[in-house]
Amino acid sequence: MAKIVELPDTELPAGTGPRRPGADLVAQGIADLAQGAVTAEALLVSIGAPRFRALNWDLPLTLPDPEARLYALLYASHADGAHGRYNALVRQLVSFQRASACAR
Repeated sequence: MAKIVELPDTELPAGTGPRRPGADLVAQGIADLAQGAVTAEALLVSIGAPRFRALNWDLPLTLPDPEARLYALLYASHADGAHGRYNALVRQLVSFQRASACAR
């Protein structure tokens, strides 16, 4: 089950709601991108950047080739479990984006 956390509204674009599943990943990814950090969360937000921008989100500069880089990062720490972890993260991202689009 996805983790639901409370976040201040200022950490996510207006109207996204802090209690959506995956909000913690997206908020952390945006913060990491703003700092120039290459993390799983930053790569995940970079994967979702086209849809976030279509929802009129103002994002920091995103990372190139995020799909391959996220998989490589996960493979380094999860080896055989990287594929499942990658798919789980992308599912959370898509769920968050769909919920954000519906809330508009």
